Amino acid sequence: MSARDEMLARIRTANAAAGAGPTGRLVPPVEVQHGDVDLFCENVADYRATVVRTRVGEVAGAIGRVVGDLGIGSLLVPAGADPDWTTALGPEVSVLQVDDGTAISHDELGAVGATLTSSSVSVARTGTIILDHSAGQGRRELTLVPDRHICVVAASTVVDDVPDAVARLAALGVEQRPLTWISGPSATSDIELDRVEGVHGPRTLVVIVVDDD
Repeated sequence: MSARDEMLARIRTANAAAGAGPTGRLVPPVEVQHGDVDLFCENVADYRATVVRTRVGEVAGAIGRVVGDLGIGSLLVPAGADPDWTTALGPEVSVLQVDDGTAISHDELGAVGATLTSSSVSVARTGTIILDHSAGQGRRELTLVPDRHICVVAASTVVDDVPDAVARLAALGVEQRPLTWISGPSATSDIELDRVEGVHGPRTLVVIVVDDD
């Protein structure tokens, strides 16, 4: 057996042990473990993100307060987002609706006050938010270039751990989409260990967690 054949045989064995089908696609368990929303909020805040708790029917008000507190003058909203989310914004806030076919330069994106999106799945134990860039989440550049990202997370989409998140994503059939995993605002450190924010993503992350009624 060649080294290549041996490596592929090991991969097939590992896939089978992990519950993967013949194509390597993970077969989700019957029940994904729902995550502790309080733990999720705690871990998100630990990453220096801002967490806002609200309830169904009060999301627009929460977004309006966040936009006002941050002094945001323009808000980019991807196609498919809930139209009610922007109803509490004042006339001083310009709302830019962007669909997948809208051409927008990086300079224009950089000038946007914030991007407002929904999310797909979030992980309680790691405080991670996952975007699959379906309706309401926009293409990747819309959330990576602007300096602020306001992300709405439904409590019902919070799972316990990363394997649960992968299983949930597999069940949603997102294998052919790019995924963005967000754990707090963009940050890195130089050789002197000085923290630098906003290098490869938003400098400010606000997570609006919508608790179930």
